[in-house]
Amino acid sequence: MTRVQHGGSPGRERDAGPGSRRGGKGGAEQVMVPDAEFTSYYGRPIVKAAPWEHDIAYYLFTGGVAAGSSMLAAGADLTGRPALRRVARLGSLGSLLASTAFLVHDLGKPSRFLNMLRVAKVTSPMSVGTWILSLHAPFAMLASMAELVGMLPTRLQTRPVRLLLALGRPAGLVGALTAPPVAAYTAVLLADTATPAWHSAYEELPFVFCGSAAAASGGLGLIGAPLHESGPARAFAVGGALVELAVERRMERSMGLSAETLHHGEAGRWMRMSLGMTAAGAVGALAGRRSRVLSMLSGAALMAGSFSTRMGVFEAGIASANDPKYTVVPQRERLDRGEPVRFQQ
Repeated sequence: MTRVQHGGSPGRERDAGPGSRRGGKGGAEQVMVPDAEFTSYYGRPIVKAAPWEHDIAYYLFTGGVAAGSSMLAAGADLTGRPALRRVARLGSLGSLLASTAFLVHDLGKPSRFLNMLRVAKVTSPMSVGTWILSLHAPFAMLASMAELVGMLPTRLQTRPVRLLLALGRPAGLVGALTAPPVAAYTAVLLADTATPAWHSAYEELPFVFCGSAAAASGGLGLIGAPLHESGPARAFAVGGALVELAVERRMERSMGLSAETLHHGEAGRWMRMSLGMTAAGAVGALAGRRSRVLSMLSGAALMAGSFSTRMGVFEAGIASANDPKYTVVPQRERLDRGEPVRFQQ
């Protein structure tokens, strides 16, 4: 519920119209009508903030790195770049393990994740995302395990080890095919909530997250792969960074009033860091084709920029849920335009 507070600027005047009179002669006179500030009773939030800790923000980042690395590893495998493939596969494995740890920690116990696999609900982003992750992770991990056992001395590569090595490529290809939904579904999960900043960004947020995932995983490839094999990682990183930066600008325009949350407070600090790091990393990646040191620094900047994007979006959502105006004002504007207002729970 909302109420109207009369707390606008006292000097603001509004024409009361031709029918208005207050004694005296002449035409319509101007009356004092203060601006209305819409808030909730006792200043309490209208929308309940998502009950997520920063574990989920970290999960958004590591899930993107895992997905992008799986795709990069498959491409490196098919084009004969073993060093880049190794970096990407091991990066995917580490990111998946970290994602699992963050998710389980937020859920409280592993059984809750397993319980979500008991039912598949196509109308639930959480349910769909759980199944997507469960389809992607085993194949990506199998490809990563093949990479690990391939590092063993030849004398230790027994028949089971050789079988696992043979499964590395097909498993990696399946992991790459299932990777894009893993990078995008977390954005859909956020946008499906009633949190104003997340919900208003529902059209662009999946593209922001996918571009950010490509930039981060490409950056990881630049850090670990030698220069003569880093071409695909460089292209992946720069392309992802450009997509992320371009779509972020469009997202801010479409978010309306809630875009303010991306520029203030904790979220604003993260988003400014994201912009600086991502832009610097992209420029450095382009300029560092012949410099191993510059490539590594650029890769680190791109990963830092991707992490900052996830943190900024997360903090902006929490801030928008805690301030009633980001719920009330857009709804009133839609009513004034004659548009239906859909109330979310």
